Amino acid sequence: VRLVESGGGLVQAGGSLRLSCAASGSIPTVNYMGWFRQAPGKQRELVARISSRGSTTSADSVKGRFTISRDNAKNTVYLQMNRLKVEDTAVYYCNADYGFGANFGSWGQGTQVTVSS
Repeated sequence: VRLVESGGGLVQAGGSLRLSCAASGSIPTVNYMGWFRQAPGKQRELVARISSRGSTTSADSVKGRFTISRDNAKNTVYLQMNRLKVEDTAVYYCNADYGFGANFGSWGQGTQVTVSS
């Protein structure tokens, strides 16, 4: 599966952004689609993910602010980010998990999200 992210950018604290991840290839083999992020000097962490059946999970740090969703007709996953904080600044990566864990899945190229104070 090939993943192409878009939608990153610079926004002020309190603002919103929507990230998109367009998938192509063997979509039916994907169990979960997820968004991860990596800030400078930190490990990559899970932000949110959505299963093939539509169930979602998200990190405590973004609950109530970020929403993951998918459009199966467009093979696209979205991450709506509201009430952004400076600490949300990171490179955000889209991931396709085939059931063997995210690390063994496919990754997008990443999109930079920068939140200014």
